[in-house]
This record gives sequence, structure tokens and C-alpha cells, in this order.
Amino acid sequence: MKKGYLILQDGQVFEGVRFGAETDTVGELVFTTGMCGYVETLTDPSYAGQIVMQTYPLIGNYGIIREDFEGACCVKGYVVREYCDTPSNFRTDCDLDTYLKEQGVPGLCGVDTRELTRIIREHGVMNAAICDEIPADLTPIKTYAITGVVEAVSCKEPDRYQAEGEERFRVSLLDYGAKRNIVRELQKRGCTVTVLPATTSAEEILAADPDGVMLSNGPGDPAENTYQIEQIRKLLGKVPMFGICLGHQLTALAAGGSTYKLKYGHRGVNQPVRDLNGVRTYITSQNHGYAVDGDTVKLGKVRFVNANDGTCEGIDYPELKAFTVQFHPEACTGPKDTSFLFDQFVELMKGGRV
Repeated sequence: MKKGYLILQDGQVFEGVRFGAETDTVGELVFTTGMCGYVETLTDPSYAGQIVMQTYPLIGNYGIIREDFEGACCVKGYVVREYCDTPSNFRTDCDLDTYLKEQGVPGLCGVDTRELTRIIREHGVMNAAICDEIPADLTPIKTYAITGVVEAVSCKEPDRYQAEGEERFRVSLLDYGAKRNIVRELQKRGCTVTVLPATTSAEEILAADPDGVMLSNGPGDPAENTYQIEQIRKLLGKVPMFGICLGHQLTALAAGGSTYKLKYGHRGVNQPVRDLNGVRTYITSQNHGYAVDGDTVKLGKVRFVNANDGTCEGIDYPELKAFTVQFHPEACTGPKDTSFLFDQFVELMKGGRV
């Protein structure tokens, strides 16, 4: 085992042991609090450009299960307290170290992740590097920025997934970094899903005459995606729409709202969300560093808010036959409390186009 270092942009150094790919990396350091689901975390394209740190102390004990992948591995690095090199699970395809080597992702273990989490929680998200030697110049770390990631992680060609059983609806899914379980949840409900690149125009989408349009999750700063925002603006009011995570943020921007960066984001499977239409509080899975300013969206009404910090978690656009949520109702692994939102989308499509 080889010594390695995690270098924060403010110069703090954490010593650990290297595993995974033997390469150095720079990225935005974020933490996620899930006690399980590291396979889904590593294969969630929303982590593009980021070094992911797990707060749960033991990672890798059930190995890597390729059947559970949500997408491509887009993380820049992986930091854990302790990783298990001898997983025990009948579904295991390989161990964590082998998988990270396959993907060219460097890992670091033996690090005090509790202390690192405290630092990020107090200071806010910061850049970091995983490397063999402590650099004399921190400029490359300090100046790192995540840009252009949506089109980088999106599919390049359309792909079609047939509905389970009888086809009831045809849905166009705009892939901003989509998790595979979005497709699965729609297929279960009789939807044939056509996954489209993030560069697809509104005219192309409408020409295919879908029953509904799904806007996926994805990485990066939502305000950077000016082309995608303009296409959503053209679609609003013309076809039933449902947006998740980045799709939620882009819709708000298309509707004249604004977004802002959170101090350290919401990443985990235990985020409480209140439904303002009733008395329920749902436990949700989340992975985002930006939020919508609910007060700025004049064309919609805030429906969900985070019970911890009051941030906007979902908006209904009844006049435009659209609704969006910041959390992940398709989460796997994660709570299933809000999977009913896919049923709500089906009901919206039953009403037909505007």
C-alpha cells in the first residue's frame, strides 16, 4: 500500500493510503452521508468533476455490483475512512479497488473523514487534490472549476427503451446525466422512453409528438446551461413535463427564476422534505450543490421545502402542466417515499397535451 495525500485548497493536508488508480487528480471535494449505496454514488453522473467523500466509515463490504449501476462513473476521486478489500456478497462482480482502477479513478483511505466533514460543513465546499507528493504551488487546486459537464456526461445518440407490458405513453427523456432508474420507473408504468442528448432542440422533441417530457438530473452549475434553459422555455406549456434535480433547476431558470450555490449541498439518503399541500414529511435521497430561489419563480408555486434549512425542493406549474422536484423519487439505493411522483406524471400525461 502506497502513501498518498488529500490537499485542500486552503493548504490543509490529510495523509492516507492510496488505492484505485495510481494517478493524481483535482476536483471539488463533497461529502455524502449514505450508509449504503456507494455503487449508485460512484455511477451517478451528477458527481462529475467532484471528489466524493463517504461519511460512513466502512465502504466496499458488498463489492461492486454492475447490475446496480446508475450510469457512467464520472467522479474525479474517492475518499473513505476504511475500504474493504474482501467483499462478501453473492452478487459481487469485483472489489472496489479493482473497479476504481478500471475507471481510472484514484482513491484514498485511512483519512479522518469525520474531521474533513466538519471542515466542509463549516467552511463550505472546497477544491482538493489527491496526490503522491505535497505540491508547493496550490494554484491548480484553487483555480479548479467544474464547467461543461452536462454535455460531457450526456448520451451522444438517442436510445429507446420499450415499456414493460402494454405501451401506454411515449416519453422523451432529456439526458443531462440521467440515472438509469428514471427509465426503469417509467417503463414500469407503461412508458416507452426515448433518451435524448442534452443538445436536442425543442423543435426536434415536439416533432416526435411525445406524451410527456422528462428532464433528468445532472452535474454542475445549472445557470451555465443556457442552451438547455432556452429549449425548456420553448417546451413549457406545450407538453406535460416532469423535472428531477438539475431538471428542476433548469425549469425554474426557464420560468424566470434564479438559482444559487449551497454552502455544502445536500448529498445523502435521509433528507427530510415537507409537502406544503398537506401534512406529510418525506425522507428523500438527494445529490445537489445548487438550489432554486423559490421566491423568484413567478409562473409556479413552491410545493416542497427542505425541513432542515427551508430550501426549495419542488415546484408545481399547473398552468403549464409541469412539475419539478429537487430530490430523487427514483432513488436506488434510497428511500421510496416519493415514487408516487411518477404516478403523478402519468396522470398528467393522461390529460393530454395543452
